[in-house]
Amino acid sequence: MGKCSAAQHRLMNTDHRPKALHMSLRQRLVQSPAQDKAVLAPPMTGHALVTMSTSPPPLIVICAVGLSPEHIGSATPCLSALASQGSLRPLSPSLPAVTTTGQTTMLTGVDPSSHGIVANGWYFRDLSEIWLWRQSESLIQAPLVWQGLQRDGRPLRVLKHFWWYAMNTTADSTVTPRPVYHHDGRKSPDIYASPPSLKERLIAKHGTFPLFNFWGPVADIRSSRWIAESFTTAYDYADHDLALVYLPHLDYDLQRHGPQGAHLEGNLRDLDACVALISNHAQARGARVMVVSEYGIEAVDHGIYINRALRQRGLLSVTTNAAGELLDPGTSRAFALCDHQLAHVYVRRNDDVETVAQQLRGIDGIEGVYCGDQRAAIGLDHPRSGEIVCLAAAGTWFAYDYWLDDRLKPDFAHCVEIHKKPGYDPRELFFDPRGGKGRALRALIKKKLGLRYLLNPVPLDDTLVRGSHGRLPSRPESGPLLIAPAGIEVPANPQQRDIAGIIGTLLTQT
Repeated sequence: MGKCSAAQHRLMNTDHRPKALHMSLRQRLVQSPAQDKAVLAPPMTGHALVTMSTSPPPLIVICAVGLSPEHIGSATPCLSALASQGSLRPLSPSLPAVTTTGQTTMLTGVDPSSHGIVANGWYFRDLSEIWLWRQSESLIQAPLVWQGLQRDGRPLRVLKHFWWYAMNTTADSTVTPRPVYHHDGRKSPDIYASPPSLKERLIAKHGTFPLFNFWGPVADIRSSRWIAESFTTAYDYADHDLALVYLPHLDYDLQRHGPQGAHLEGNLRDLDACVALISNHAQARGARVMVVSEYGIEAVDHGIYINRALRQRGLLSVTTNAAGELLDPGTSRAFALCDHQLAHVYVRRNDDVETVAQQLRGIDGIEGVYCGDQRAAIGLDHPRSGEIVCLAAAGTWFAYDYWLDDRLKPDFAHCVEIHKKPGYDPRELFFDPRGGKGRALRALIKKKLGLRYLLNPVPLDDTLVRGSHGRLPSRPESGPLLIAPAGIEVPANPQQRDIAGIIGTLLTQT
């Protein structure tokens, strides 16, 4: 950490004179040798290549989940040093302010209405199925910032380390969590990496990825520490021009306990140590470092049961089997995919849209209801979006629950189950105060004995959750941030879509 505090990142004798930055939709930055400043290229058609005449330093972009400008201070010496030697700005997020949407906006320079990542998942209408947390980069419907750039006559070499959409990717190297789902129902930790030899090297050097510390009731710093340490190995595995690394640590306790409290300082110090590990590694290899976040986390005290409201109004349908009641999206007149503080409401018949919207406007806790062309005003006018998009009021979040009787709840309700639930469930970060740890212990004993087990420690109490995100921040200081390295002029009030232009400038300026 001391190295980070002392380092000024004056790398490779690079000229760090400020350079102007502007970026509009589907445009990329090129270097003007005559003017020695960044200028706009015409909009790309396809993936036309821009060749660099010289080689600027490599760039490492750290995505520190939940990190806000107000966090930078005495508990974050490395981050403070990076901010003081470069620039710190509040970052205006796109809607929804969630992981995959924010990351994709930053890497494409366009809004979700253009890149298509309208949430962490959506309703696949042709399948009549809800899918969250898909992995294929092909789902992104806009060019990524490194596509169309060359260095010394070759494409840029890119590493994605736990950034989203890390499979079927145009990055040269990629690492992402990929659990093994055994046929007998067990789930065991693993990663996906390409090339395959990279996975072998990471596991040999750093051990098994601590999946259960990455998400769930025991999620903690061990996952971010493993990611940071293994990143240094992955970065050295090849000669990368751009490397993207994701540190999720603040996501855990800030959702459990809220954005303020006694827990905050220790969590910030733990995150800062991970950033220092990466930053010191970058400094030793002549790379520049930029830090971003997708969102800030704000206080909440209860959930909104939007699907229960739709069911009570006769709009949502279920089917029942031995696993309990299951949402039947294909036969529902309307249902909601809940993602933190935003919900996509899918309406089967167009002539029902306004009727459903009117009913949603009457539900306590729903602050905004956007349907049809109104979705363009929030950047979500896309075929994957719900016919109606709802925003939660401050202090609330959308719970996915659709059953009206707990005796009929699905068997996954008390489980960490990010794929079967029709929405994000922050309660998965908790042990149920009513016997959750005991249920988990019994399940682990059965697992050790080779018996079938159900790991079901998760509570259903929405009031346990004390932090959420997805809305635009109430204050810039509590939203996401940008820490840019020295030598680049960034806007006073940057938008998340500006990040692609900043990356492009740093990869092309000399």
